[in-house]
Amino acid sequence: MGQLFDTYDKSFGAVVQSSIDFSGLPHSFFTAAKADALRDLIATRLGGMQNPHMLDVGCGIGEFHPFVRGMFGRLCGVDVSEASVSQARHRNPGVEYEAYDGTTLPYGNATFDLSIAICVMHHVPPPQWVGFLCEMRRVVRPGGLVCLIEHNPFNPLTRLAVARCEFDRDAVLLRAGRMQALMVDAGLHDAESHYFLMLPSASPLARRIEHGFRRLPLGAQYIASGIA
Repeated sequence: MGQLFDTYDKSFGAVVQSSIDFSGLPHSFFTAAKADALRDLIATRLGGMQNPHMLDVGCGIGEFHPFVRGMFGRLCGVDVSEASVSQARHRNPGVEYEAYDGTTLPYGNATFDLSIAICVMHHVPPPQWVGFLCEMRRVVRPGGLVCLIEHNPFNPLTRLAVARCEFDRDAVLLRAGRMQALMVDAGLHDAESHYFLMLPSASPLARRIEHGFRRLPLGAQYIASGIA
């Protein structure tokens, strides 16, 4: 997997953008929506903790991190692609980055308040799903949060975008309910999820509408979380 994404360290954004061009929206719109979803999750599930420490598992070239600048007291990212990690360090000098083997995260137990994997799990082989989540839980303190953002397989436009993306051809999409069950199997509790990116707008009205329907599988993506 690392070798696959090594080949996209310079072209990742362009490849993703080409897969969603039919939407008429820039990739930054979707990235900002993820950042907003994470911000809301911290407010509701971590009690609005100020400056939590977060680990981004499968961070790629660090495209997400400018959108959450200032939210964290410590922000770390790991990826199996050494070329992507090198690119991330260049783009975001204020973030700590490490390459890792895809199995054991290079941090001690209970190091972070929050670990997150954004559109990563669908690249992990299914037999490794629980182990992947267990490792994300291991590096989070008791009472901290493990969070996954994933594609919603019930959304036809999401499926179209995945089908058009070069490095998603072998992706195995997970339903939100399946993700919550895997979190429980990994020793997390109070697992829950909701959908977002239902409407192609960042306006306050659109966000209020989305919030009202967030339990229905309408959004392009979902955010799932469980307590360590």
